[in-house]
Amino acid sequence: MSFPRIVEAALELQAAIREIGLGFCFIGGLAIQRWSEPRFTQDADASVLTRIVDDERLVDGLLKTFEGRRSDARPFALKNRVLLLKASNGVNLDVSMGVFDFEARCIERATDWKIGGGAVVRTCTVEDLVVHKAFAARDLDWIDVENMMMRHGRNLNVRQIFEELRPLVELKEDASILPRLEGLMRKRDVID
Repeated sequence: MSFPRIVEAALELQAAIREIGLGFCFIGGLAIQRWSEPRFTQDADASVLTRIVDDERLVDGLLKTFEGRRSDARPFALKNRVLLLKASNGVNLDVSMGVFDFEARCIERATDWKIGGGAVVRTCTVEDLVVHKAFAARDLDWIDVENMMMRHGRNLNVRQIFEELRPLVELKEDASILPRLEGLMRKRDVID
């Protein structure tokens, strides 16, 4: 069975991360395909729990398999905590190196998404995707959040979302995120 290019790239990245032996999950566009309204996405975003001590192991391991998208991919990744790669089919891969407790819990809660044809991709839960998207807080992210609310409604674990998001928002020092999220939840009848 042939898969869309982004799925092929995700499967390739997933196999390489598993070979290295670190916990991970896909976030971003692939998780949106699973939990929200499908939309065009050009890259696969993964979060890998490295806790700093495994940064070099992850970066060096992945750079043996994938081409970096920058000539300084290794030092850039170690400084900025994101490794920018290109899959063998040309799809861009963004690999974040997780250090926060939220990232560890997100990876622990991740579940397998059976795409078909025997393919399985590990993605974050819908609640953790809401947290990621609300934290990023770009216009497109808020559209994704609202779409997830329309699709999952009162099945969302609202308490978990706010418990995970609150400390991240405090670190970011953006007081607008929590009220905006709560407003969307009221608008979409997720909460009273």
